[in-house]
Amino acid sequence: MRIGLLTEGGYPYVSGDARLWCDRLVRGLAQHEFDVYALSRSEHQEDEGWTPLSPNVRRVRTAPLWMTEDDGMILGRRARRRFTEHFAELAAVLCGASGGVSATGGASTSGESSRAGGAPTPEADRFANALYGLAELAREEGGLAGALRSEAAVRALERACRAPGAHRAAREARVPDLLTVAAYLERALRPLSLDWYENDGLGAVDLCHAASGGPAALPGLLARHFTGVPLLVTEYGVRLRTHYLTAPDDPPAVRSLLAAFHGRLAAEAYGQAEVVTAGNTHARRWQERCGADREKLRTVYPGMDARPFAEVGESEECADPDALVWVGRVEPAKDLVSLLHAFAEIRKQEPRTRLRIVGAPAGTEGAAYLAHCRALAAQLFPDEAEGPHAAGHNPVSFEEVGGPDLPAAADAYASGAVTVLSSVVEGFPVGLVEAMLCGRATVSTDVGAVVEVIGGTGLVVPPRNPRALAEACVALLRDPERRERLGAAARARALELFTVEQNIEAFHGIYLEIVSRAPVRHGVLDAAGEPLPFAVPAEARVPVRWAAPTPGLAARGGPGWAGGGPVRATTPVPAPERAR
Repeated sequence: MRIGLLTEGGYPYVSGDARLWCDRLVRGLAQHEFDVYALSRSEHQEDEGWTPLSPNVRRVRTAPLWMTEDDGMILGRRARRRFTEHFAELAAVLCGASGGVSATGGASTSGESSRAGGAPTPEADRFANALYGLAELAREEGGLAGALRSEAAVRALERACRAPGAHRAAREARVPDLLTVAAYLERALRPLSLDWYENDGLGAVDLCHAASGGPAALPGLLARHFTGVPLLVTEYGVRLRTHYLTAPDDPPAVRSLLAAFHGRLAAEAYGQAEVVTAGNTHARRWQERCGADREKLRTVYPGMDARPFAEVGESEECADPDALVWVGRVEPAKDLVSLLHAFAEIRKQEPRTRLRIVGAPAGTEGAAYLAHCRALAAQLFPDEAEGPHAAGHNPVSFEEVGGPDLPAAADAYASGAVTVLSSVVEGFPVGLVEAMLCGRATVSTDVGAVVEVIGGTGLVVPPRNPRALAEACVALLRDPERRERLGAAARARALELFTVEQNIEAFHGIYLEIVSRAPVRHGVLDAAGEPLPFAVPAEARVPVRWAAPTPGLAARGGPGWAGGGPVRATTPVPAPERAR
């Protein structure tokens, strides 16, 4: 089958989110063809280029979400009025207004629908009607980029915030807040103006797979709306949760309106998708909270490549039985400050213990946090010397993977007896799974999907509790048999649940399930104009060479495809196509 893979700031870009997961999925499902439709987030991301593509990627189309492009479209009077009505209705839903907002600024009577009978429409239907109304207008006019950036859009948003029934945060929005929200909506709704939805684009695929929520799912919604292509939505981090975590300093009006948009868009994507997958139960609960039907939800854990960790996991040796290891990106959410205070307590009970912090800082904030942690470590642990003629050293070391001592991540986990995770915010703990694949005993904080991942194969303590973290680490440092037992159980669990093979097999089954239930959308005709029941016979997908035909088979009316030679050729990927 042909899959339309939809990404935002991800695959196929080198620095994209979930790049490895998408690449492994595409390569693992080599029997299928993939068309990649990618939304980029920054000029830097585009300049870095793409990761090497698998041969079964037929083509890649990209569109930027970071730059302002003038589509040159000037709407006529009727089109402007339609745009204002649809955008005002969408803004009214985000503001919580009881009824739609007219182009002249007054609220509509009671939020009734324009459908026959005038029955009240749920908020989800109001949002969907406005969204698809804008999409249809964009398709007719050739784009809405200019209209979404216009003063009319900002005024419609302002009227919605001042309309009766608007929630308090929206009513308190000021001009800078309105401009910020309008600019974000313009970027998020840019897929409305793309030319991806015709029969030579997403209309030709058998299935759309949105590799994340948010704007990445919007092309899938439009392909389903215009051409009936079934949609699969996968989320390893729910967009609404990410918004709450990354926008705490935004003004209340901005935070509230954008949260409403993320929530409404997620609910529409969940409602229209055939299947919605979550990377863990923690994300799945968020999806249910956003309106996902429980019957559509599946949990598909991220696939990890176990091969780089096999040698360490199968070895019983430990580089330093007195060493604790932390591996990850250095940022405030990892709470290394609590880990350092916990290590101070550990040193009081086990003076020989060392702590290796392995990881690079994440951006400027991470660099500042790393400097703070280095200063704290120097304050808590002055350089110590074993004797009067020996050089002092600090029991805490800050290192990065790729150096001479730790050339790979597996070497970092192998360098210590216990792996520690001290985060206060965590989605799916990739580093924890890597430690499990290495057969290491772990001590983790109870955040995100940690308990679900670790099961009963490690110790879990409350976050921001240095004393509990210290007691758990000391317990494992003093009991090597328990460490070995937990490490072996952790490795067995990781190999059973969190490998690439498990992930690919799960999505292969979901693809077949969705397509088997989807109606036939393409009527393919033969040379005589008669309909073909199967456009591509199943035999053409078998990646082998067929045996020579049996003598006399053709004379008896046997199939003509039963000849020698390859049955499928690889289609080269053309140069990237930029959308309007």
